[in-house]
Amino acid sequence: MGSSSNNYFGSPMPGTPRPSGYNSPGGRLRNYVQFLAAVFFFFLARSLARHAGIGLSTEIWRPLLEQLVLLLLLAIGYSAMGLSFQRQLHPIQEQGFPHRKGWARELGQGVALGWGVAVVCVLPMMIVGGIAIAISGRLAMWGWLLADVVFFLILTLVEEIVFRGFGFQCLEKAAGPLGATLVYALFYAILQMLVPGSSGASFAASFVLALLLTTAYLRTRALWIGWGINFAWKASRAIFFGLIVNGVGSHSSVVESTPMGPSSLTGGYFGLDGTWVAFLVLLAAIPVLVRMTRDLDFEHNAPVIVPGGYPVDIDAKARSQHESAMGPAVQPLVQIFPAATAVAEAPAIEAPAAEPPAPQAP
Repeated sequence: MGSSSNNYFGSPMPGTPRPSGYNSPGGRLRNYVQFLAAVFFFFLARSLARHAGIGLSTEIWRPLLEQLVLLLLLAIGYSAMGLSFQRQLHPIQEQGFPHRKGWARELGQGVALGWGVAVVCVLPMMIVGGIAIAISGRLAMWGWLLADVVFFLILTLVEEIVFRGFGFQCLEKAAGPLGATLVYALFYAILQMLVPGSSGASFAASFVLALLLTTAYLRTRALWIGWGINFAWKASRAIFFGLIVNGVGSHSSVVESTPMGPSSLTGGYFGLDGTWVAFLVLLAAIPVLVRMTRDLDFEHNAPVIVPGGYPVDIDAKARSQHESAMGPAVQPLVQIFPAATAVAEAPAIEAPAAEPPAPQAP
C-alpha cells in the first residue's frame, strides 16, 4: 500500500495529529500524573496478588492463581482510571484490545513471529552442544501441560497490559511515542534484572524485547500482535523445548531438557533470555515486524485527511469556461403579446374599362 505517515517505530511524523493533551502543558502534566498512578497501582496490585496466591492456594497452583488475580486487578483498576481520568467509553478496547476485524489473524501473526524467534535462538544451542530431552508419558503430566499454557497466556497478557496498556498510553501523550518506548523498555529491563541469575546480556535482551513488543503496539494500535509474540517467545521455550525461562525451569511437565552447550548459548541458570544470541535475534526481529505490519500501520496510523477551502462545482465551472470560449449564444425570438386585430386585406384593383372602338369611315 502507500507510504505510511509514521517512522520506524510507528510514531507520528510531523504534521500528523498528536494524541489529546500532547501539546498542552496542563494536559502533559495531567498525563504524567496518570502515568505515575498507573505504575503505583501495578506494584500495589502485584503485592495484593502475591498475598492472595499465598493465602488461597497450594504452592503448585500459586503462580497461576497469582497471575489470574493480578490480571483481574489490573483490568478493573485501569478500566476505572480510563473511565474517571479520560472519560473512555470502552476502556478495555481503548487500552489495546479493540474487537476489530482481523484481530485473531493479528494474534496468529504474533505467535508465528515469536515462535520463529525462539527456534532461531535454540538452533545454535542444539548445533554446538546439543540438548538432552526427556519426554514424560504419564497422562497426568499432559493435564498439567494445559495449565502451563494457560499460565503463559495470562502472564504475557498481564505484561502487555502493564507495559503497553493504560500507563504507557498516558506517558505517550505526555512524552511522545519514542520517549514512552524508551522509558518502558528501561522499566521492563530493570525489573528483569531483579530476577536471580540475571546479567548484562539479560538486561540487553529484555530491553530489546520491550522495544519489539512496543513497536508492535505503536504500528497496529492494538496489543494482539505483541501478545502473540510475547506468548510464543516464552511458552514455546518452556513447554515445547523444556528450557529455563527467566530463571524458572519448572514450567514444563511433559518435556524436560538439559542444554549441554556453553553458557554463552544456553544462558546458564537464567535461560536464553540471558544470552547475546537472544539479544541479536530479537533485534533482527524488529525490521521483520515492521515489514509484517506495514498495512496495519497504514490503516491505523495514517493521518485523517480533513477537507478545507471552499466548495467548488467543477462541472459548473467547466461549463462556464466553455460558454465563455464559444461566445454569447443567439437567443430565439419570442412573441410576447398576441395579435390584437387581423391584418386588413388590401382592396382589389379593378382593371380599367375598355374604351369603345372608334367609328370607321364609310
